[in-house]
Amino acid sequence: MLKELARAKVNLTLDILGVRADGYHEVSMIMQTIELADEVMLKKFSSGVELLVNGGENIPTDEKNLAWRAALEFQKFCGKDLGVAIELVKKIPAAAGLAGGSADAAAVIRGMNRLYELNLTENELCAIGARVGSDVPFCIIGGTCLAEGRGEILTPLTPIKNFSVVLAKPRGEISTAWAYKNYDENPAKTHPPNREIIKQLECGEYDAAFKNFSNVLEGVALKKIPAIADYKNKMLAAGAKVALMSGSGPTVFALTDDALTAKKIATSIEDAQIFITNFH
Repeated sequence: MLKELARAKVNLTLDILGVRADGYHEVSMIMQTIELADEVMLKKFSSGVELLVNGGENIPTDEKNLAWRAALEFQKFCGKDLGVAIELVKKIPAAAGLAGGSADAAAVIRGMNRLYELNLTENELCAIGARVGSDVPFCIIGGTCLAEGRGEILTPLTPIKNFSVVLAKPRGEISTAWAYKNYDENPAKTHPPNREIIKQLECGEYDAAFKNFSNVLEGVALKKIPAIADYKNKMLAAGAKVALMSGSGPTVFALTDDALTAKKIATSIEDAQIFITNFH
């Protein structure tokens, strides 16, 4: 039995530059791994894929699950039936903008590489991940990255100070496909200045960078879940340095460098799943 942690992510910025010829969206995002993680256990299996899920709601246990698909893509890449039994212990909420499914897929890819002692390179692992989902290569690498293309072109950035992170997931879910479709019908008029933000983060000018953080999908998400704006306002009033929706939502995250303030922020939000974690 081998164990991998599947860490969630938050989007410090999310920008959409247009629709590509292949139907995907061209994006530019600054992404950050956090400590909140699912646990992924793997062991060798006679043939194919077996998947068991503990925790979470309505999590599929077949090819609809990205972890399952990751195992199949790993087998295809290697040209061998590297049978694997996977057990997921879910702690990251689903359909929350935190890349829980992508993180699970990344953990399976890393784990199968270790399980079968194949010594595939990080680039090879990311190539497998890109076949599964746009966020999977980032979840394989982790840390702080600029993600471009459809999300699979990664530039590692200077690590950021280890802020405390408060996550608040309201009731309801937002599918990525729905968010992007609705965004195309009403695109944002302002966009995050990612290059400027990267320079500010590299210089430790965090307050200046926080003022520039933005997510162009927030406007779309607010139409479906208005509580997002309320959460942001309450988090800022409780002392957050910045509050923003992650990914396609609906989870809102707040950053602070003070554990007491993190608790204060967490208690300011009602009727939500709350997590207090850190950057990883």
